[in-house]
Amino acid sequence: MDFLPEKIEKYVEEHTDKENKLLAGLNRETWLKVMSPRMLSGHVQGRVLSMLSHMIQPKYILEIGTYTGYSALCMAEGLQADGRLITIDLNEELKPILDKYLLNSPYKDQIELHFGKAADIIPDLPDGIDMVFIDADKPNYATYFDLTIDKVRPGGFILADNVLWSGNVVDESKFNDKSNAAIRDFNDKVHADERVENVLFPVRDGIMVMRKK
Repeated sequence: MDFLPEKIEKYVEEHTDKENKLLAGLNRETWLKVMSPRMLSGHVQGRVLSMLSHMIQPKYILEIGTYTGYSALCMAEGLQADGRLITIDLNEELKPILDKYLLNSPYKDQIELHFGKAADIIPDLPDGIDMVFIDADKPNYATYFDLTIDKVRPGGFILADNVLWSGNVVDESKFNDKSNAAIRDFNDKVHADERVENVLFPVRDGIMVMRKK
């Protein structure tokens, strides 16, 4: 995920608003206690998600892939006062850390946590989504896009994380990797879909930002 020189990364971090105490605690505890801590959005990407959410001012956010809740808390910062964020994860072993941080956040009454397969849960969710964040199993990215696109309101946004896959999307020697192939196919799919406008932001591991026409 380290695409920029270390000095530039440090400069970017130094000139980005700091994470609050709750997020800093969650960041630290994730790295100390949870498997695969690189999955955490982290400081700069978290501030990007917060900024986008403030710009969109969503009333209804759907997150696919909660992990330890860092990205959910960041996006919740831009929620309307009566808004809600539905977040889905398959791993119920994360519940203790999610309870600890989500239930101690200012957004505890606005965040709705579901455990289970996203593909089973999404069809039963109401329409009118303002903002989707996809950050789950890569082979199902296209499925999650297909399941959510009709539920997103016109003018709404879909964001997908890890769309550069540590730079492997342009490494021919790794094109046969299952997750890398899925990400490449997903990027091609949404880029060709006339229902959305898309920009691939080289933030951290790449964020594909799509606006539904």
